Amino acid sequence: QYQIVGRAAPTPKNPVPKIYRMRLFAKNTVLAKSRFWYFMKKLNKAKKSGGELLAVNELFDKGPTKVKNYGIWLRYESRTNTHNMYKEFRDVTINGAVSQMYSEMAGRHRAHPNTIQIINTATLKASECKRDHILEMHDGKLKFPIIRKMPLVAKKMRSTFQARRPMTFVR
Repeated sequence: QYQIVGRAAPTPKNPVPKIYRMRLFAKNTVLAKSRFWYFMKKLNKAKKSGGELLAVNELFDKGPTKVKNYGIWLRYESRTNTHNMYKEFRDVTINGAVSQMYSEMAGRHRAHPNTIQIINTATLKASECKRDHILEMHDGKLKFPIIRKMPLVAKKMRSTFQARRPMTFVR
C-alpha cells in the first residue's frame, strides 16, 4: 500500500494546481506511480510528462499481529460491462486482504488485476460486517477439531532422528 501525493505541473495559466493524495495498492513503487498517473489522467488531464510527484510513501499496518475484518469497495470490468462490488475479508494486514481480493476476483469472476479499481478500503468492527462467511468467524466459542494429534513422548525417549516413521494418529 502506497500513499502518493502529486499534481499537474505549474503553468502560467494555472500557477498553483490542485494537489492530489491517493492510497494505492501495488507490488512496488514503480507500479504505484504508474497507477497514480493512470488515475490523474482520468481526473484532470495531467500526464506524467506534465506533472510532478511531491511524495511517495509506503504505508504499513499498525497491528499486523491481530486478525481484523476488512471491507473493500471496488469496480471491475468484466467481458461485457463494468460492475461495482463490495467484499469483506479477514486478514492480519490490509495488503493481505487486498491480495485475497485479487485472487478471489480472478477465480470467481475471471477479472484481471489491471481491470480492477479499488475505490475504498475500511477496517470494520464486528457489528459492521455483512457477509456470512465473515460473521461465522465472530463466534467467541469457535473451535476447530484437531484431526491428527501427535502423541506426546517422554523427554528422555525423544530423539532428533529415528529409524522408523512417526505415528501421527492416536489409537
